[in-house]
Amino acid sequence: MLEIIKNWILDQGLDLSTADILARVLVFGLIILLSLIANLLAKRFILRGLTTIVNRTKTQWDDVFLRKKVFNRLARLAPAMVIYLFISIPLAGYDFAISLISGVALIYMIAMTILSLDAFLNASLDIYNTYEVSKRIPIKGFIQVFKIIIYFICSIFIISILVNKTPVYLFSSLGALTAVLMFIFKDAILGFVAGIQLSANQMVANGDWISMPKYGADGDIVEIALTTVKVQNWDKTITTIPTYALITESFKNWRGMSESGGRRIKRSIRIDLNTIQFCTEEMLNRFGKIQYISRYIEKMKKELQVYNQQELVDESNLVNGRRMTNIGTFRAYVEAYLSNQPMINQEMTFLVRQLAPTEHGLPIEIYVFSKDQAWANYESIQANIFDHILAVVPEFDLQVYQAPSGRDFNKLTR
Repeated sequence: MLEIIKNWILDQGLDLSTADILARVLVFGLIILLSLIANLLAKRFILRGLTTIVNRTKTQWDDVFLRKKVFNRLARLAPAMVIYLFISIPLAGYDFAISLISGVALIYMIAMTILSLDAFLNASLDIYNTYEVSKRIPIKGFIQVFKIIIYFICSIFIISILVNKTPVYLFSSLGALTAVLMFIFKDAILGFVAGIQLSANQMVANGDWISMPKYGADGDIVEIALTTVKVQNWDKTITTIPTYALITESFKNWRGMSESGGRRIKRSIRIDLNTIQFCTEEMLNRFGKIQYISRYIEKMKKELQVYNQQELVDESNLVNGRRMTNIGTFRAYVEAYLSNQPMINQEMTFLVRQLAPTEHGLPIEIYVFSKDQAWANYESIQANIFDHILAVVPEFDLQVYQAPSGRDFNKLTR
């Protein structure tokens, strides 16, 4: 092409040197024009055509690729490819200029390729996150590893162009830099290994509620990346934990609770030991009017009466034989009350138990599970239960233990 244009210029009566320069300028301008045309074709026709096709399809994955600008970045390769392929024509004989311009074009194409692959990986991650499996097996850490590898390899190619050495030469020189690279990418390597273990053992997943007091984390996992895990605490603050810390240190994952169908209520009421006593006939008659335990009272009265008669028990003293106590009756009431609560999961552990007495009274522990796991609803259910139980304690001639306060001591001095 250069010779054809040069001969045409010579035919116009110009001298050889002028014809050579003018021919090179014309060919160079033609290459620039072709690159602009290639850019126009890629962006206005090919890219717009792809956009129209993508918008008409029913699948969503191609929309993600479009939104992440994968096709836009690929379209930017077109003008650089034209320059890279044809720049040697007008610059024939000027090897340094050819090497410089083609090198710049090649570096630009490598950079656009990196950005296109980066956008492709981001789009792939977004598509993967639309599937249910992404909640159990997050892959963001692996995607970040792939990005590091891609950027590293492409950087080697760019450096090889700048120093005019083959990539093989640079790769062979990396042995001496291995220790340095290991130090630089220490966190990334540890995070990658930890990510594999977390995914393989399904230790954590996006959306899991975890507690890790050492890092002040108590909330839901919002992101599992290569080197960090982000936890949104209940006060909406964000705690960042090193990924490998979830392998090397202890933490609590509440996923089992979420998947079990219930959330544990475990709380004690401490009864004043001085108020515990055997039930008198008057107390039993009064307790028998309580709806939840009326049948229980009748059943126990008959059972104990039969037992005491068979054993010839002297009933003139309440200590003899078997007797009902106000604390035992209270415990039976709490069991009956909880059994009739629709928000208590009756299929899971259900205990109303007596713990060892202490200087702070006798603990009656309630150990049940609410059906609703949402935090606010759970707290409301728990509060309603204990509001009622605390209010009903005096009905059994019992008192809740409370450490004496200054007001109590003031009453003694009056």
